Amino acid sequence: MRRLLFTLAVIAAGATPLAAQDAGRASDAIRIGITYRPGTRPGLVVVPGAGLDSVRAIVSRDLDFSDRFQMIAVGPDATAAARTGAGPMNYGLYRTFGADHAVEIVPAGAGVTVRLHDLAASRIRNQQTYALPPAGDPGFRLAVHRMADDVTRWASGTDGYAASRLLYLAGGRIYRIDSDGADDAGVTAPGEPVFSPAWSPDGSRIAYTRLDRWSINVMDLGSRSVSTVSGTENGQNITPAFSPDGRSVAYAHMDASGTNIYSADVAQHCCVQRLTVGRFADNLSPTYSPDGRRVAYVSTRAGPPQIYVMGADGTDQELLASFDFGSTGPSNAPEWSPDGASVVFHREVSRSPQIFILDVASQRVKQLTSVGRNEDPTWAPDGRHVAFISDRTGRRQIWIVDTETGRVRQLNTAGAARLPSWSRRLRGAGPNP
Repeated sequence: MRRLLFTLAVIAAGATPLAAQDAGRASDAIRIGITYRPGTRPGLVVVPGAGLDSVRAIVSRDLDFSDRFQMIAVGPDATAAARTGAGPMNYGLYRTFGADHAVEIVPAGAGVTVRLHDLAASRIRNQQTYALPPAGDPGFRLAVHRMADDVTRWASGTDGYAASRLLYLAGGRIYRIDSDGADDAGVTAPGEPVFSPAWSPDGSRIAYTRLDRWSINVMDLGSRSVSTVSGTENGQNITPAFSPDGRSVAYAHMDASGTNIYSADVAQHCCVQRLTVGRFADNLSPTYSPDGRRVAYVSTRAGPPQIYVMGADGTDQELLASFDFGSTGPSNAPEWSPDGASVVFHREVSRSPQIFILDVASQRVKQLTSVGRNEDPTWAPDGRHVAFISDRTGRRQIWIVDTETGRVRQLNTAGAARLPSWSRRLRGAGPNP
């Protein structure tokens, strides 16, 4: 296992970027283990208008990618039906298109006003005015994504995930990308050998392994300052994960006796604690439950790697995801869902990794993918979408699946991607790059 992990790290560090592919490209839906009744989503139209075309385009794409609405496109001829500050909305016209909701975006001084119209009731259901940075400002797209998440909540009662970002590894460098596949940018310096990126809960920091030192580093994304997690200055340390309060980091430490999980207080730079004690076994890839009380992880104590769980203090260690020798193989890369109800991971089926979801309460395991090699899953902040790495198009790229409808789409990345990590929702104007 240790040799395998080292080989994977070297491969990731030495990979070369490849040409990017189209963003947001929809593909055939995944149907393994999913029940979906088409036609149950409400129809939604983004009303055309004068100006603000880029804002409408981003909002429309975000609402589409939320998979909560049947998006209805209307042409320029419908512009006259939009209210641009005076006069009534033509509710009857948009109802004839099959829409249940209409989203109107109009200028308001230096910002915009967004209105959600209930077409059946012929009234404005919600509206809010937003101050927007200039279009060239680094915070512009994230501000528009937050608007789209508000509309998703107004219309569906649940938050979207547009105002979030993913980290991933490509060519030995950590990149980050918007949830819609735009604004792909490097985070770490070219040539700096890194591995295992992970977000802090508030999105202000990331943790990762520095391969030439095998230390766990934490980068503040606002100041770009980097600190080393206490206890990782020596030995080989990988797969960091923040606790839900952001004060601690759990990680795997490798030495001659095996690989074990430790935690350290990154707020006070102290208090290293060993959580597993496995002689000649490997324990790695920790992931905290949202309440911080439990940690799921990978262990080889029974043979092939499988998913286990323990208390955050290392007590009550037990198998979490059941498996069948001969039918399925090793399991790896667990991540707890934002609501704590599920754990996603990848497991070998016929020697090919596929994405699985475990329902923690029932202990039922559901296979989510079947085409190509699919691995390293990570949850969106809405707890409904999962990003993962797949080679189904010939090279490793990030794909996103809606676990309720089975719809998948591919993100546009800087090169062959690995090890994605999805942030929580990024709020306010804080230091989120």
